[in-house]
Amino acid sequence: MDQPQETISGLIERITFHNEETGFCVLKIKVKGHKDLVTVIGSLPTVNAGEWVEAEGIWIQDKQYGQQFKSQQLRLTPPTTLEGIEKYLASSLIKGIGPRYAKKLVQTFGQDVFEIIEKTPNALQKIPGIGSQRQQQIIAGWADQKTIRNIMLFLHSYDISTTRAFRIYKTYGNNAIQLIKDNPYKLAAAIRGIGFVSADKIALQLGIRQDSLIRARAGLHYSLTNGIRDGHCGLPISLLLSTTQNLLDINEEILQQALDIELQIGTIIQDYIDDVPCVFLQEFFSTEKGIAEILRKLQSAPLPWPDIDIPNTLQEIEEKNGIALSSSQQQALTQALSNKITIITGGPGVGKTTLLRSILQIFKTHKMALTLCAPTGRATKKMYEATGFEAKTIHRLLNINQETGLFTYDDRFPLSCDVVVVDEVSMVDIPIMYALLKAIPKHAALILVGDQDQLPSVGPGQVLEDLIASKAIPFIHLTQTFRQAASSEIISVSQSINKGILPPLTGYGTDSDFFFIEAETPEITMKTIIDLVQKRLPTKLGYSPFSDIQVLCPMTRGGIGTKALNVELQKALNPPTTNSLQKFGSWYSVGDKVMQIENNYQKEVYNGDIGIIQQINLEENEIKIDFEGKIIDYDLQELDEIVLAYAMTIHKSQGSEYPVVIIPLLTQHYAMLQKNLIYTGITRGKKLVILVGQKRALAIAIHNTKVQKRWSMLETRLKSSL
Repeated sequence: MDQPQETISGLIERITFHNEETGFCVLKIKVKGHKDLVTVIGSLPTVNAGEWVEAEGIWIQDKQYGQQFKSQQLRLTPPTTLEGIEKYLASSLIKGIGPRYAKKLVQTFGQDVFEIIEKTPNALQKIPGIGSQRQQQIIAGWADQKTIRNIMLFLHSYDISTTRAFRIYKTYGNNAIQLIKDNPYKLAAAIRGIGFVSADKIALQLGIRQDSLIRARAGLHYSLTNGIRDGHCGLPISLLLSTTQNLLDINEEILQQALDIELQIGTIIQDYIDDVPCVFLQEFFSTEKGIAEILRKLQSAPLPWPDIDIPNTLQEIEEKNGIALSSSQQQALTQALSNKITIITGGPGVGKTTLLRSILQIFKTHKMALTLCAPTGRATKKMYEATGFEAKTIHRLLNINQETGLFTYDDRFPLSCDVVVVDEVSMVDIPIMYALLKAIPKHAALILVGDQDQLPSVGPGQVLEDLIASKAIPFIHLTQTFRQAASSEIISVSQSINKGILPPLTGYGTDSDFFFIEAETPEITMKTIIDLVQKRLPTKLGYSPFSDIQVLCPMTRGGIGTKALNVELQKALNPPTTNSLQKFGSWYSVGDKVMQIENNYQKEVYNGDIGIIQQINLEENEIKIDFEGKIIDYDLQELDEIVLAYAMTIHKSQGSEYPVVIIPLLTQHYAMLQKNLIYTGITRGKKLVILVGQKRALAIAIHNTKVQKRWSMLETRLKSSL
């Protein structure tokens, strides 16, 4: 017999859990007639302690958590009791009010506090500590939370999560609901994490017809943009139309009509790749064309340095540094001194660093102004340590203008330098390469350094591969492994993998820098990794779990993905306390290792930057994060840009080195098991690399050499323009 529905109501004492992606929450509420707090489980887009909740549902007995009230529907109302009002205001809801000021406000104004904030906010200054600045913070925070709540309730009815609702508010501000109603398809293009399906659902419910041209045009743009997220710069027309037709379930004639409109107005451009008719978003079409044109102009200009006696210079640099360059290093140095543009590639241990340091020393002797850069902060740090020359990230080098969102340095205001050296070029995508090339003065030389066997860029294009394949730019690949590097198992294992050969997985001595620990299940793999990070490596070898050890995963989701590993590693290394903060489905504590996951030009922190939480201030609703000595303030609503970083994907680790790398490898990672992925992960380790998992998963990855073809015109344009 079905249990009858009941209705209970009460004050929310605390929020045990709230997943802002799904809305699922576990609440502790004070219900009249119940001695103990009642555990209520249900779903809400947003919830705060102190609110009054009415729940409809049934009582259940959970084996682990005991009696709970499982609600089918939860309804919130603002608090009316003094206790509820204080909890509500103290819940980090409004910037400028934390637990201390919440108590003062309730003591001073009682139940009228909300009306005071809304209608007579000058009265707030009666409270010691609240001056005009904090008063304005409270007024703005109160207005923002009302707007955000309205937006959340509107979007929640379309199954849009709270996390994404915050992003929508940050993007569109107070006019978000009206802008969404005008064209909901903008959400799919502008908001990270909102796909076309969600935007389309809103559009159809708002009355946009399934076969309308606005829907067809939005679908085409989404399919092209989705291709760009997969690394393409364009797509074959046939693939674009079939993909969009499957997405929209719409007549192909309407799609063709929509494509014709886009081609006519110029937002989409048609061209050919190997006789295949393709289309490109106008931005990427122009960008690839611009890269080829700039490289042609750079290459045609004279060298910025005077004639160099290369044989004597080679001998002098070897004597100065007490080294003997290999024949391939000498050839690469000769090419770099003889050409305006040079590409140098090679894996670990082949002498790229020694070669680059020698080239830079020669240029310095000839008084060349040098500019060194790389895609990430960790890569620039590695570059400086290896060469002794200052390096900057490409973003910092080009200097973003916070008002316009554009780079300060470009073709109208170029950099002041004679030689530009770019390391980790395999990571550089089409838009960033174009931005950098525009800023290089026409007289300057360009040296591109990287490892062609690593993963391609996360962003669109395959810049390094296309530059090499075009054969339009002098290129040399270093292969000779030097004696010191040859003793490293990390290097020998990575070289075996790169050749498609399964390396030995046993027989390594205690002083080896590579180990394989077999673990056949996700549970054993997780337990082994936690034990290594928390106990074995710190105790036996003295490695710090925070600064030395980095767990790298093939993928984000799954039982052994970054999300699951970060939760478990945080529990083991820095478990949440009463002073911790829960936001966007994650706990944050002082000391947590975190990563920025999108470029924030205002704060000058970029995708992939790693930091440590230094302070959590619930009074000001802020946290402070230390990014290698640079302290950045985050409002609590900005924490959707931050994730825990005890574990990260191998893709995110590109351009970095860590003393110790641990990589889980299981067949459940099948979709991502590729040779270049494992090669990239292993070569991130400097002193020790440990693989944990299944031998067959490693074998699958090593023998999977199929890399998805990226649709790009750069190689073709380079061949025709240089």
